[in-house]
Amino acid sequence: CLLAGSVFGTNLVITNSDVGVNSLQHYYLNPDPHFSLIQKENPDGSRYPELVVQAPLDREEQSCHHLVLTAVDGGEPARSCTTKIRVVVADANDNPPVFTQDMYRVSVQENLPLGSSVLRVMATDLDEGINAEITYAFINIGKAVRQLFKLDSKTGELTTGGGLDFEERGSYTIGVEAKDGGRHTAHCKLQIDILDENDSAPKITLDSESQYIQEDAELGAVVALIKTHDLDSGFNGEILCQLKGNFPF
Repeated sequence: CLLAGSVFGTNLVITNSDVGVNSLQHYYLNPDPHFSLIQKENPDGSRYPELVVQAPLDREEQSCHHLVLTAVDGGEPARSCTTKIRVVVADANDNPPVFTQDMYRVSVQENLPLGSSVLRVMATDLDEGINAEITYAFINIGKAVRQLFKLDSKTGELTTGGGLDFEERGSYTIGVEAKDGGRHTAHCKLQIDILDENDSAPKITLDSESQYIQEDAELGAVVALIKTHDLDSGFNGEILCQLKGNFPF
């Protein structure tokens, strides 16, 4: 991305065996919004052109420019020649990486096997070569989460590194950074929701009970208070209590 007015490339050398008024007098460049010619003079009076940039170049918009330079002498009739100039615009690291999404959302079952794929983040960069090489990394997450999830720095694939337990934690929000070959970075968020499986057995607790019951106790008298609890959620956490056997309760 050269600044307007910059001189670049090799010297434009055009020769003419004639001298005086018949020598090279003028140079012309086909119209191009990005380039122009500056005609300069050597100490011996001969003239030569310099090709300069007159408007900013953007490789992502146009990576190559084709110009035609014409040299005209001062003879009568005037003689001329043309040459083609091909200008290749080298890449500068002027574009940051961009994620395909600001927020990636996924729902996964708990108790996934270690190494299971969860999702893949992806960022692109309009630059080329090393300037477009992107690496991925976690940002602002604790050690415990780093042990549960692994992020491939090259592919952006997120896999499980530890056991996921809905009863322990139902969701995770993780920050990811994409960095190109230079100084540019981009950020996104991962929202991972853990789906419950029926992997917890219900528990029964006798909150209070009577050691003895009078034989003339009225029907409906409370004998014991029973509490039940299941760590699972939703339908998996609903509990049905039954008495097994033939009892007067």
